Amino acid sequence: MISSRLGNFLNDKLENYIISAEKVAHVQMGNNLEHALLVLTKCGYSVIPVLDFEFKLHGLISSAMITDSILGLERIEYERLETLKVEDVMQTKIPVLTNSHDIEKIVKLLVDSPFICVVDEAGIFEGIITRHVILKQVQRYIHE
Repeated sequence: MISSRLGNFLNDKLENYIISAEKVAHVQMGNNLEHALLVLTKCGYSVIPVLDFEFKLHGLISSAMITDSILGLERIEYERLETLKVEDVMQTKIPVLTNSHDIEKIVKLLVDSPFICVVDEAGIFEGIITRHVILKQVQRYIHE
């Protein structure tokens, strides 16, 4: 049986668990892959959001996508890191949340992703919600 506290958690809103955009590493459209790889390496993440200059979300880029884009038939073509742009290799079909989504929808999406990007009605990036944050809350309710 689900306790009333856990029920309240499941009906809670996304805004209570979001990691704000200011705290999330990202790259911008127009950045080359060398810059994106540097950001990914320095922050220690494998995937980060791609934003435009108005901070609208356009997709995600990963170190695996970058590596795949520079693999030639006989060698790794490192020189392509300078010429290819993030928009050339980023993933654009990604799940996205808004503040109107509830925890139940968030949990469903987080089954397949370590984090989900959150945008406002205009597509402006507001931050991310992570599987880690949600699982910590579930654990808290289970052990109380």
